[in-house]
Amino acid sequence: MQTYSIGEVGKLLNLTSYTLRYYEKEGLLPNIKRSESGIRRFTEADLGFLKVIDCLKATGMPIKDIKQFIDWCGQGDESLKERYEMFLERKAIVQKQIEELEQVMETIDYKCEYYRTALEAGTEAIHKK
Repeated sequence: MQTYSIGEVGKLLNLTSYTLRYYEKEGLLPNIKRSESGIRRFTEADLGFLKVIDCLKATGMPIKDIKQFIDWCGQGDESLKERYEMFLERKAIVQKQIEELEQVMETIDYKCEYYRTALEAGTEAIHKK
C-alpha cells in the first residue's frame, strides 16, 4: 500500500506540515498511522479525508463542525442521515455565496465598462450626461 510522508502530503495538497499536525491534533485525522520510528504515514484514504476537510473549510465550516463530521464517519452507516443533511446545509451555504459573488461580479463588470469608456473618451464627464 502506497503511503506518504507529511512533506509529500503537504506538496500534493498544498498544505503546510503545521496545518496537517494541527488537523491531527484537533482529531480530524484520527487514523493516521506511524512508522516504527514515529513518522506519520498517510494513505490514499487519508488524502481523501484531507480533500473533504479542505472542501468543508472552503465553505466556511468551523473546525469543530468538521470534527463532528469526522466523528460521524467513524460511526459508519448509523450516521448517514446526519452526514447527508450536513452536506445539504453546506450546499445551501455555497449556493448563497455564489449568488452573492454573482452580484459582486455585476458591479465589477459595470465599473470595468464605466472606466473603459471613460478612458477611451479621456474623461468621466461622458457618464454625467
